[in-house]
Amino acid sequence: MKTKFNRDTFRITEPGNLGKFALIAGIGGLALSAAGYFTDSKQFYFSYLTAFAFWATIGLGGLFFTMLHHLTSATWSVVLRRLTETVMASLPILIILFLPVVLGMHDLYHWTHKDVVEQDAVLKSKAAYLNVPFFLVRTGLYFLIWFLLSRSLYGTSLKEDQGSSPDLTMKMKRVSAPGMVLFGLTLTYASFDWLMSLDPHWYSTIYGVYVFSGSVLAILSFLVLVALYLRKQEILDDVITVEHYHDLGKLLFAFTVFWAYIAFSQFMLIWYANIPEETLFFQHRWHGSWKVVSMIILFGHFVIPFVVLLTRAAKRNLLILKVMAVWLLLMHWVDIYWLVMPTLHKEGAVVSWLDVTTMVGVGGIFVWLFWNRFVSQPIVPVNDPKFAASVQFENI
Repeated sequence: MKTKFNRDTFRITEPGNLGKFALIAGIGGLALSAAGYFTDSKQFYFSYLTAFAFWATIGLGGLFFTMLHHLTSATWSVVLRRLTETVMASLPILIILFLPVVLGMHDLYHWTHKDVVEQDAVLKSKAAYLNVPFFLVRTGLYFLIWFLLSRSLYGTSLKEDQGSSPDLTMKMKRVSAPGMVLFGLTLTYASFDWLMSLDPHWYSTIYGVYVFSGSVLAILSFLVLVALYLRKQEILDDVITVEHYHDLGKLLFAFTVFWAYIAFSQFMLIWYANIPEETLFFQHRWHGSWKVVSMIILFGHFVIPFVVLLTRAAKRNLLILKVMAVWLLLMHWVDIYWLVMPTLHKEGAVVSWLDVTTMVGVGGIFVWLFWNRFVSQPIVPVNDPKFAASVQFENI
């Protein structure tokens, strides 16, 4: 069934089959993953954590993009705002999908075993922070903050659809200012808790920024693909123009460079200092076939997109942007896989079928939540004071 769109109300009247297909894929993927749990529970938990982190970072990227839009009073991104708001609004529901991570904590996190902690001086010194009750409290706090921020911003945006008001515009900006600080703190500590603590002996103060840079690339790629899907369905094809895709391409290029800068900074400082407890992280990822994965990330996450997106023409070519968006999402998954899996497979990379089913399972539910919410409201902020200017936006 083709998606149908009312150009007068900016509402999707027939949502098509995308939501149904996503839900079926999500349920099927989670069911197969659950079956895989009984054959290899440890692989299931690590695969699931990788999938969860991938989709959660897209949601966090949506929250960041939305708040950045309000704080900068941007014009060009108004036509994209409802997309990022809907991604952001789906983020708090991921707390339900976080439950398997909670159930698998003893398989995932070395520091949850009291007998191991008692025999390890490093883990003993970190026990005040790395303990199960405090971990759960912090996780609950992260999701609570994300819920409050997304609900306030999304709710205010929907009120604006009923009638524009400077007070509503200012409210979203006032929420975004402290919200950006809370976002930075919660994303950083969530990345410490969920990912960095997989190897509790290793630490990096730049780790949160590294995860953040990947999440921004992920949401930008997601936006490109959703916008192009709508364009194919002849929805917003005269609203989201080549000028907007050009700006998305510029941001993809910029954050590709930023990601590389942060990744190199983390590596260079650790390599230069040559402190054994710090170099351990990269030693594990330079062992066996992990060396190949490390090189794939270097070239696939930086060199290739840098070269491809370098020119103005490439940023305005929708086919190139589509290919690069798919490619960067794939590289984002490889990057998270590279952060998570060496803890389980120390001798070399092992790709399991559970890596696929968990990605499809969590991703299907995420896309279903996103699409159902997206089609339930006008798909652009129709009463935003800058909406008309955004539609007419042109790059200089």
